[in-house]
Amino acid sequence: MPDQLGNRAVVLGGSLAGLLAADVLAGVYPEVVVVDRDELAGVTGPRRGVPHGRHAHGLVGRGQQIFEKRFPGLMAELEAAGVRPGDFSGAIRWYFNGMQLRQAQTGLLSVPCTRPVIERFVRGRVEAISNVRFLQQYDIVGLETTPDAARVTGVRVQARDGGSGPEVLSADLVIDTTGRGSRTPVWLEELGYSRPTEDRVKVDLAYTTRHYRVPRDPFGSDIAIIAAATPSHPRGAFYYRLPGEDGRVELSLTGVLGDHPPTDPEGFLAFVRSLPVPEIYESIREAEPIDDPVMFRFPASVRRRYERLSRFPEGLLVMGDAVCSFNPVYAQGMAVAAIESQVLADQLTKAKVPPAREFFQAISRQIDSPWDFAAIADLGYSGVEGRRTAKVRMINSYVARLQRAAVHDESLTNAFMRVAGLVDEPSALLRPGRVLRTFRQAGGRAQAATAPLAEARD
Repeated sequence: MPDQLGNRAVVLGGSLAGLLAADVLAGVYPEVVVVDRDELAGVTGPRRGVPHGRHAHGLVGRGQQIFEKRFPGLMAELEAAGVRPGDFSGAIRWYFNGMQLRQAQTGLLSVPCTRPVIERFVRGRVEAISNVRFLQQYDIVGLETTPDAARVTGVRVQARDGGSGPEVLSADLVIDTTGRGSRTPVWLEELGYSRPTEDRVKVDLAYTTRHYRVPRDPFGSDIAIIAAATPSHPRGAFYYRLPGEDGRVELSLTGVLGDHPPTDPEGFLAFVRSLPVPEIYESIREAEPIDDPVMFRFPASVRRRYERLSRFPEGLLVMGDAVCSFNPVYAQGMAVAAIESQVLADQLTKAKVPPAREFFQAISRQIDSPWDFAAIADLGYSGVEGRRTAKVRMINSYVARLQRAAVHDESLTNAFMRVAGLVDEPSALLRPGRVLRTFRQAGGRAQAATAPLAEARD
């Protein structure tokens, strides 16, 4: 491999976070190399490096906006392939606590499609960039650094066919987007640095997914039916049609704290029947199964606190799930990766090799709200370990009331979905007018609740 030090950036991992990073870097570096252990070219189905790729995915409001801005016309391409984006609330039947929220036009698009589909279309855009190349089926062996380990100068890689030894791919900048299994904490320790501390929320979640061909369309003008898991109704489901007009649908069931949806067909159907949304069971009980149920387990949400490290080698950054892996039921991962790519783009306008500390602090500020949104919601389950402050208990109690009130008030549905779509901050739910509407609809005393909830915003 030619030594082009001073002209090359290397992205570790061909994930969506990696593809977004490569697209940003291509505007700054003459050469960008994306390294992945999987085969990528021409792949249309799930791949080994994305074990959750067989299960429900959704690109929520802010993520959709960023993807479309970075790849103009992407939504049109997806629609041409049979994907049906729709309003995040107006085109989705959302159920919380066994009750359907009143649908509202939020103006935000949701893109319910399989992970391999969206990955394939985004990868196609990045592959078309002339100064980006993909190094497929290569293991990432380790980092190359200066003698004092103060700076990363490249990465050691090795072809998976076993026919050759490790090769050095020199680089000005290396970005790790290898996901939850990132080796960066280990590499840091080997180089004499500290590992980042980790925040963990143990949810012991499992997705079990099966595909069917249904005799009758259960969606009508809607794009999905979602039974959101809550502490009062902890079993959930994501149900939507697959691209095409042949009646194929995908049903992903979710269960937390060990109450996992079974993988045997009878147990899977029984779990569906137990959901507080009978229309899902009625739709699939006589449908034709296309495959057997498949499970993916997610033990814990993990946030690696790189921004708290006092020392970090220059020339190395970390993005995506390698920094923060969210409970997937909240559909935040792809959107947060897109937000982080915007931070990277901004940092690159200031320096070709962004200072690591500044970058990590900048993305941490973007991660804070979605992390708190998900972590606080997960702490609503009594079996999830964690400290429940008065603020956490108050917010969970209030959000449950807001969800009940949104059954009758579309403005509250809209407000909640704008927060879930990462467009508005969670504090937007605590604006006085929304608190009043929430308690009026829920039959509570709004005036007494407004003061402590205002404190929870701080």
